[in-house]
This record gives sequence, C-alpha cells and structure tokens, in this order.
Amino acid sequence: MALALEFVDLKRIGFYGLSYGGNTAMRVPALLEQYAVVIASGDFNEWVLKNVTNDHVHSMIFHNVYEVFEFNLGHTFNHAEMAALIAPRPFMVERGHDDGVARDEWVVAEYAKVRRLYAKLGIPERTTIEFFNGPHQIHGVGTNAFLHRHLNWPEPKP
Repeated sequence: MALALEFVDLKRIGFYGLSYGGNTAMRVPALLEQYAVVIASGDFNEWVLKNVTNDHVHSMIFHNVYEVFEFNLGHTFNHAEMAALIAPRPFMVERGHDDGVARDEWVVAEYAKVRRLYAKLGIPERTTIEFFNGPHQIHGVGTNAFLHRHLNWPEPKP
C-alpha cells in the first residue's frame, strides 16, 4: 500500500532542480515515470564534453568534484538522450547567460536534439528553453508558467 497525503495530487508532481539538482533532474525522472513534468536549471549542457575536455575552463576536470564522473556515460547518454527518456512528458531547460556551468553554445546544441525529438513526436509544445540574463540560479519566470501550464495549476492572483 502506497502512503500519500490526501492533499497531494500524485498526477501533478514535477521535478525542478538547480545545479546538482538539475543534474538529478536529468537522471531520476528518466527512470521514474511518476514525475509529470521536468525542469533542469543551471546544469543542462553538453555533459560528455564537459567531463572529458581538457581545453576549456568549464571542464569538470578542473574542479574538485569526484562525484560527477559516471562510468561509461560517454558511450551511453548525454543530456539529450536523458531528455529522450523523459519524453513525452513536458521538459524544460532554464539557462542564465552568465552561468559558469557551460557555454550557451553547448547548451543550445544539446537542447536542439531535444527540441527536434519533441517536434518529431508531434508534441513541440511540451518542451522549451528559457534564457535569462543572470548567473547560476533559479529564475522562476518561464519555468513557473511552464509548471502552471503543464501541471494544470491556476495562475496566481496578483
């Protein structure tokens, strides 16, 4: 028997993660289909390149983070492939132009694969990317609208 709070609608639970939470947003909902919508903030990018390159400041090789390297990931899944496992559920990327996690160009190139997949599936409205002028943070503008639309939440009153 599953335990649940009576005020929780199990069909309207989303996953919205920033930074390592964004990293987790790419992995956990790919395996757990109960999440109705997924938003990756401040992490979505060309993850394989980020982990293996030694000629760019954004490389994980230059950071003291032992926990991010995943065995054989380069031969299996990049972020676009993880997003493909999330499809057809709504998926969004939130990206600050000044986020030091990756270059905008890496993010855009990887997201283009996701956008193409959703278009080919006939559900392009279920994915989007929002850019904002800012750093590695939750921006909460387009993402909140995305959550309201795809979780069927009423808009907040002013």
